[in-house]
Amino acid sequence: MEVAEEIGVEDRQTLDTEGGEAFGALLAEFERHLRAERGLSGHTVRAYLGDIADLLAHARRMGLGDLAGLDVRMLRAWLAAQHALGRSRATLARRTASARVFTAYAHRRGLLPTDPGPLLGTPKQGRSLPRVLRQDEATALLDRRPARRTGDDEGNDPGADRDGAIDDAPGAGADGPADALVLRDQAVFELLYGSGIRIGELCGLDVDDVDSARRTIRVIGKGDKERTVPMSAPAARAVEAWLAQGRPGLVRGNSGPALFLGTRGGRVHPTVVRRALHDRLAELGLPDMGPHGLRHSAATHLLEGGADLRSVQEILGHSSLATTQVYTHVSAERLRAAYRQAHPRA
Repeated sequence: MEVAEEIGVEDRQTLDTEGGEAFGALLAEFERHLRAERGLSGHTVRAYLGDIADLLAHARRMGLGDLAGLDVRMLRAWLAAQHALGRSRATLARRTASARVFTAYAHRRGLLPTDPGPLLGTPKQGRSLPRVLRQDEATALLDRRPARRTGDDEGNDPGADRDGAIDDAPGAGADGPADALVLRDQAVFELLYGSGIRIGELCGLDVDDVDSARRTIRVIGKGDKERTVPMSAPAARAVEAWLAQGRPGLVRGNSGPALFLGTRGGRVHPTVVRRALHDRLAELGLPDMGPHGLRHSAATHLLEGGADLRSVQEILGHSSLATTQVYTHVSAERLRAAYRQAHPRA
């Protein structure tokens, strides 16, 4: 799915024109609703705000001065314009969902006489199978440990914080012991694959979220929902090694309770993890993917190993079983590929 861009300059200019101030104020109130009342993640809030800013800017360009005039025809015209711009089906589906959330909110506040959102159809999305590692490739990734790391070189995103500072040092390569970074990266990779958690969930972990005795971690997922997730034995050992031998060398006054730290002691940023994973995969000649690819791989390998779909759903923190079912298609496709390769009459 494409990530919604920040509210564009043209959209802001349109909202700031005469009569558009009310739209701008409404957008700010909508943001507070998404964060405080719905408890959505920072990523989702940014996506929804970008979508609705674009919608309101489109409405202003079409001469709409009062939100009460926003009807289903205006919404469909906006989505048609998005389609003409070449937006993907996934983006159109997300923007449709954003519009529904916004119109429902505006209707509840009495700003719309009726809610036109339910009248919108949802664009059908082609189901794309997630890219995953084979089990032997995952083993190769996790068994190969580089001798040293030169450090992180990424700045921070305040939106990723959880009760502690985030590593905020662009070009902070020489500030942290290289051996500590090796231990951190190993623990991060093992935990991403060994628990199937999201990158944002991993970077938000605190030291007290790890239960070494039970080999579980407490995770705060989407919508601030808490769940307990088991981790693999290698992941548990890697986290213990990081806590005992790596983290103490990176702790600074701004570290707080963060489990994984960057080179200046703040909470590690997801971009640092992504870059480290890309580098490790490239070094080994393995298929390139981001941290979410390890989550996909973990889910696929769990199902291939005999785990039931409901258990995998709980581990991944999916609210709908339909989201988890994509991994059954991955396994089925692998089975067909093996058949086609091995059977003499395939």
